Amino acid sequence: MNIRKAGINDLSRIAEIYVFNNRMYYFPIFKQEEFSFGELQVVSLADHYFKKNEILEHIYVFEDEVIKGFIQMNGTEICKLYVEPFFQSQGIGNELIEYAMKELQADHLWALEKNTRAISFYQRHGFHLTGQKEFEEGTTEYLVKLER
Repeated sequence: MNIRKAGINDLSRIAEIYVFNNRMYYFPIFKQEEFSFGELQVVSLADHYFKKNEILEHIYVFEDEVIKGFIQMNGTEICKLYVEPFFQSQGIGNELIEYAMKELQADHLWALEKNTRAISFYQRHGFHLTGQKEFEEGTTEYLVKLER
């Protein structure tokens, strides 16, 4: 298995994967240019993770010569699961979520309601919609809760 706990030297790659995914998949929903192409930057995000070292303690990366994806946990909640778009559909997301369920006892998460691709992915791994919804902070979009 190619999954390991993230380290400080991984921060720029983690931030790069997060920023690129956010722009590709969330900008079409939120349409917030100021955030997606102004505020959301690789260097500032990596710096934020560096300053909040406790976040780094809960990130695991999938590495196969280069970091191709990561998962961030908060207890048993999956907070983030991202795979570099160039490496998607190669089983990396599957390995990350299986690792989280088996090794980290992941049992719930919140997903953007309009992110049907992500919701389908989680459902294929045994998660189901609970019916719980809440607003994504600062937006008019809903998050939905999934549990297994």
